[in-house]
Amino acid sequence: MARVLFINGGSEGHVNPTIGVVQELIARGEEVVYVTIEDFRERMEKTGATVRTIDGQKFIKAFISGGRNYFLERINGLLLTADIVIPSVLEQIKGEHFDYIIHDSMFGCGRLLAQILKLPAISSCTSFAQSKESFDKMLEQLTEKIPADILKPIQDEYQNLTQKVKEKYDVEIQSPYEVFCNPAPQTIVYITREFQPFGEAFDQTYKFVGPSISSRFTQEAFDFSAIKGKSLIYISLGTIVNQSIDFYKLCFRAFENTEHTILMSIGNKVQIFDLGDIPKNFVVKSYVPQTEVLKHTKLFITHGGMNSTNEGLYYGVPLVVLPQSADQPVIAERVANIGAGISLQMQSLTAYQLRETAEHVLQDHSFKEAAEKMGESFLRSGGYRKAVDEIFEYKSQHHIGH
Repeated sequence: MARVLFINGGSEGHVNPTIGVVQELIARGEEVVYVTIEDFRERMEKTGATVRTIDGQKFIKAFISGGRNYFLERINGLLLTADIVIPSVLEQIKGEHFDYIIHDSMFGCGRLLAQILKLPAISSCTSFAQSKESFDKMLEQLTEKIPADILKPIQDEYQNLTQKVKEKYDVEIQSPYEVFCNPAPQTIVYITREFQPFGEAFDQTYKFVGPSISSRFTQEAFDFSAIKGKSLIYISLGTIVNQSIDFYKLCFRAFENTEHTILMSIGNKVQIFDLGDIPKNFVVKSYVPQTEVLKHTKLFITHGGMNSTNEGLYYGVPLVVLPQSADQPVIAERVANIGAGISLQMQSLTAYQLRETAEHVLQDHSFKEAAEKMGESFLRSGGYRKAVDEIFEYKSQHHIGH
């Protein structure tokens, strides 16, 4: 069959949805070379892919050096990663033949690499899709508030960086949209059209395949007897933000002495003994097998990352969302709009407010019904198998790998 180069930066939310896709591609005879950071090597090698890595520390450092205060600075940050990613990838695949490229829609300079290598490209979008129109409108709204003396140097830097990319790699960058969204002739989006804001506005080159939920290969021992058959509230802030000792203690105050069993996943940045006395109705772990746990969960309190949100809704679990950064506020708003949960602000959160909101979502069945309805649309959409069907359809249309 064909050889595919898969480019992805390094974060759980961008890598995890592609695991099932890569397994399925390999099961159907494709040979996959997957580029990511070292942290994900083992996870991706288990799919059967050949893994090449870029320097994760240098990548993050370059991205952050663009600045963090304004959206335009993040675009500059992505451009600054080009010199970390592109030479490294080109060096590691020198002399190899590829039939097509699949690249992340945000990290990894995928669009640039597709142009440099002159390969047919597919974009892998792990968040809401963005059209050029919606992106430009958002950029305009975010930019018009910036004082001119701050804006001009950022815009000058953008011009300077795109010029450098052109001189070095002989590729044109037409717009910030290309840098931030890495558009391609086909885009695989891991949600459904129903969940996508203004879903009907996207043409047929966007393939909404629904959540790509596959076994994660991390079978840590977990005792399900502690949570089965209980009124279970599951709390997790994902892998990146999990450093909030104050938040975890606030959860203790909110839910101790209630009839609920609370399972709290705190990640590896906080030690369990740092939390002090743990109430009797709490089970606190550094890691839990989330998709398995959600099958037993009545309410999911989450940061609203796309992976966690998808997984919660997939299993018909209503949500209380505490968005932190990136696309999470937009996701939280969408969850509230479809009636599958309530969004709260972390900054002003009190134990009383968290408990009252949780009880409200648990007692008003409309939240559960909306979550289940969205979950059914997710289930019907096909996930990673549908993604690979679409990839193969694209291949046959473009006579790839014949």
